[in-house]
Amino acid sequence: MANAESPKQSAALPRNDAEAHRKLGKVFQEQGRLSEAEASYRRALEIRPDYAEAHYDLANVLRDLGRQVEAEASYRRAVAIKPDYAQAHNNLGNVLQRKGRQDEAEASYRRALAIRPDFFLAHNNLGNTLRQQGRPNEAEASYRRALAIRPDFFLAHNNLGTALGDLWRLNEAETSYRRALAIKPDYAEAHFNLGNLLPYLGRPVEAEASYRRALEIKPDFAAAHSNLLYLLAYCGLGTNEQYLRQARSWEINAIPPPEREAARRKLFPHVPRDGRKLRIGYVSGDFRLHAVSYFIEPVLEHHDRNRVEVFAYSTADKQDEVTRRIRGKVDHWHDITWISDVAAVDLIGRHRIDVLLDLAGHTGGNRLGIFARRAAPVQCGYLGYFASTGLTEMDYWIGDAIVTPESHDEQYSELVWRLPRVWVSYAGSEDAPTPVWQPASDGKVWLGSFNHLAKITDRTIGLWTRVLRQIPRACLLLKTKELDDSASRKRILSAFKAQGISEARIELMGRTADWKAHMSMYDRLDIALDPVGGIGGATTTCDALWMGVPVVTLAGGRYGERMTSSIVTAIGHGDWRANDEGDYVEKVASIAANPSLRTQLRSSLRDSVRRSALFDAQGLARALENAFEGMLDRSAAWQISKVR
Repeated sequence: MANAESPKQSAALPRNDAEAHRKLGKVFQEQGRLSEAEASYRRALEIRPDYAEAHYDLANVLRDLGRQVEAEASYRRAVAIKPDYAQAHNNLGNVLQRKGRQDEAEASYRRALAIRPDFFLAHNNLGNTLRQQGRPNEAEASYRRALAIRPDFFLAHNNLGTALGDLWRLNEAETSYRRALAIKPDYAEAHFNLGNLLPYLGRPVEAEASYRRALEIKPDFAAAHSNLLYLLAYCGLGTNEQYLRQARSWEINAIPPPEREAARRKLFPHVPRDGRKLRIGYVSGDFRLHAVSYFIEPVLEHHDRNRVEVFAYSTADKQDEVTRRIRGKVDHWHDITWISDVAAVDLIGRHRIDVLLDLAGHTGGNRLGIFARRAAPVQCGYLGYFASTGLTEMDYWIGDAIVTPESHDEQYSELVWRLPRVWVSYAGSEDAPTPVWQPASDGKVWLGSFNHLAKITDRTIGLWTRVLRQIPRACLLLKTKELDDSASRKRILSAFKAQGISEARIELMGRTADWKAHMSMYDRLDIALDPVGGIGGATTTCDALWMGVPVVTLAGGRYGERMTSSIVTAIGHGDWRANDEGDYVEKVASIAANPSLRTQLRSSLRDSVRRSALFDAQGLARALENAFEGMLDRSAAWQISKVR
């Protein structure tokens, strides 16, 4: 009925009254009738092409319709006609920011503020783009300017919290999020951001409550669903059954039912292999300086180009030197950061991908919506996550016999595909410092961990306390960027003090000047301790081994608790894998009591890694290619039987 009325309403207006057509467009826009609003604004502009306000209104509608290129053009017309149009400069900045053009967005916001210095929205938006550019101090200043003008501006309180979190001023960040919520209690995004922060303050249970509150307010908040799942797996909250039940609910809330049903019915043309190259796609937001790229880059480099054709689909809003390097190691590079999941599914379909791999799982910025909508005949989760995705359309989860033993199959909605070797490879950098560790002359033994603070669960502190009691001359060194925060340092020291461990036996260290300085800190350690109760180490484990440091781990009951077990077994040291907490304590004590063993390991362990399956990226690439062929053959047989 609404669509039928609009031509009559438009026809009733004076033929050459641009203002009247613009006003009608405003009415349609307020009613959510965006196509009709667009038509009214265009009619106003036919009458008066230099009508800056109508260009601006049209741009707003085009933006809301998802037509960002056209929206940008309309904003630019508005400011060309009216250079002092602060709102148009601000909204142009918003479009540019969404498209990842942060430098241009910054310039637009600054133009808006030069015109209207008290434009609090533009100060807030400038803070957002400065944050995206990795300039959190400047972002903080912009948010504070917005709040000086408008103290009850809940968006700026929320964004200030995120900037303070980037600066590892964690208690201040919490205060800002809570101020936003005091102003707007049903602000789902602030509950979400508070959930992101609280694990670093050692309060994962409160973080879970924050995510669940965000989801009560906004049930289709896909990122909050993902981050809740990440938290449950990372910190070991709840049972495996509870996790999987929550994971299966992600798509129910995030993907409209018709699209889920279409994905289930989707069939792909059967293309016989007949010696042709398989078309393999990797989807990741971490083709940059990140732990995932650390492990996937060697695989991309060693894929057999006579056997596979490699497509990379990047979802990152930031690029760096690692990005540029990875682009040179794939056959096809596509940036899908700024296109919708539906458009990405269409693009991947046109590329006729055989096997599509997700390298993110429920980590931040994931694009699981692509997989839930079924973009390829075979879809797999691999590497970048440590639990089931829960997606109906995710066919396989790639692991190995240790990280994903058969007894754990029930933890996955996917079929587990076990590689016949360790599931990752590590390309230790030859630029790393040569180990120069020597045993302490006074018999002191330094234990330590360089893992993120959120991994240091209460169970971990309890176990490490037992180790320190067992080895009276042992001290503990913890190093991670979160320990630049004074409140975090106090919390950790208090937790050990409550267990009877003196502060004199604990050393806490934050960030070092650069990567080489960080790696040199492994010379401070005699033995590295893997965390327990949530997720253990992977990159930190490999780095410790590369620097000659033995790593003791406990083989737990989930993927995230078994990564180090698989890694140390791959280098021939399954003896560092404990079966229970008592065994863990005894293994650490045994190595601590043997300085000659530690001396020998410091000079030989790097060579052991080089000779091991862990270092064999080519072998991993072949194992993955064999897996892809096997998966595709199974898929083809299933689809043929389904058609019949």
